Order: sequence, then structure tokens, then C-alpha cells
Amino acid sequence: MTQINSYLTFNGNCRQAMQFYKECLGGELYFQTIGESPLSGKMPEQMKDCILHATLTNNNLVLMASDMVGDNGLIKGNAVSLMLNCSSEKEIREFYANLSDGGKKTHPLEHSFWGALFGDLIDKYGNNWLLHFDQSQQH
Repeated sequence: MTQINSYLTFNGNCRQAMQFYKECLGGELYFQTIGESPLSGKMPEQMKDCILHATLTNNNLVLMASDMVGDNGLIKGNAVSLMLNCSSEKEIREFYANLSDGGKKTHPLEHSFWGALFGDLIDKYGNNWLLHFDQSQQH
């Protein structure tokens, strides 16, 4: 099945950010450093502990990341957000509180006209999140 996954780029703080996301969202976290990879001999010594690839997996939630920044450097923008479709009101409230810790609550959770509990935020790493819970799915 074809699917799309979010892949975040950091500049040396990937491990810290992904550990924060694990605390917020739960799941299993995997890291591969540059020093543990075949790229090790081709990269500067100070990059050995940087993250080549990280994956956070919690059921269907997959969030990937890296410290590998292109030649232009890390450019943060607002063109892409991470959309989190939650499975309960308890879960959306918990995730919103966790992810907004140290960040900015740009749109607090509220009941929307389309029947969902919805809100957005910018986390402390500058990433945009949209959180959504379709209340018609509540049991």
C-alpha cells in the first residue's frame, strides 16, 4: 500500500526532538547515527554522533527524521504541517498539551463547524502540527 510519511530535518538536535516526540506521542524510537553508517568515513568527525535516520513508530503513526541538512542549511517554513488524526478526545487533548509544551498554541483546541475537535500549534522545534478528532467516531 502506498502511503506518505512525515520526514523532519534538524540541525544537530534530531535526537532531542525525536525523544520529545516519543514522550508526547508514545511508540518505539530507532536511531542510526552517521558514525554507525557506511557514511562514517566520508563525514567530518564532529558529525559522527549526528542522526542519519530516526523513526518513531506507534501503530499507524510513523514519524521520521534526520540531522542531514543540505548545502543551503536548514530553512524552516510554514508550507507544511504535520496532521495528527486522533482516535479519542482524551488522546487529542493529551497530544495537544504535550506537543505545545515549550511551543506556541496558535489555535487552541475547539469544536469546529465540521464536527471535529481541532487545533494547531507550533512545537518548540518550530514544526507546525494540526490535531484533529472526528467526534462522530466517538463511542
